[in-house]
Amino acid sequence: MLGLDVCEFGGQVLELLWLTMCYRGLMADKKDLPIEEEEDERNLNYNPPALKSLREIQEMDKDDESLVKYKQTLLGTGPPVFSPDLCGPNVCVTRLTLLCDEAPEPVTMDLAGDLSALKEKSFALQEGAKYRLKINFKVKREIVAGLRYHHVTYRKGIRVDKVSYMVGSYGPRPEEHEFVSPSDEAPKGMMSRGHYQIKSHFIDDDKNIFLAWEWNLDIKKDWNE
Repeated sequence: MLGLDVCEFGGQVLELLWLTMCYRGLMADKKDLPIEEEEDERNLNYNPPALKSLREIQEMDKDDESLVKYKQTLLGTGPPVFSPDLCGPNVCVTRLTLLCDEAPEPVTMDLAGDLSALKEKSFALQEGAKYRLKINFKVKREIVAGLRYHHVTYRKGIRVDKVSYMVGSYGPRPEEHEFVSPSDEAPKGMMSRGHYQIKSHFIDDDKNIFLAWEWNLDIKKDWNE
């Protein structure tokens, strides 16, 4: 993590990058906070700096060699690319995968296609299995600050769980970004087996919801059940 001397040295662009990195560290141990509590923590401890466009950031402090090199490390050396295929939301979430070493096959959902189809399909997870969530997404045009993933889990219409992960801040690039959550464990026991509905969304500090979708998960006694 960057030190305070770098924050003071960097000006507005480094303030943006440093604050988002600090916030990610502060939230690392708070992944299980209810969404409402996480929002309270964010409001108390973190004030997002005013966002600037990628072009504005690259043009700032050109005479500061150290800062220029730092920005090149984070943002690349080339000019921002703008083309018609970059229209639409700045952040495009392409897929979500449940990583589980015990699973007989990958558990992946395509988020770039028909989201309504996910409501008709169920993914399976063995009770007590340890897993992580992997999210793949693209940032198209501008830096996005404070990306977060939330989901709320329901069983028979009753809310039973909430999860919130700080994903971080990212700049645009042609390749996908990837976020992997800390390890979690599926519920276990006869009473925990069954069908769950999950409502997910991907949001940033400005409360832009880049994607919201619903999916289903079946907790089973055995993978082959």
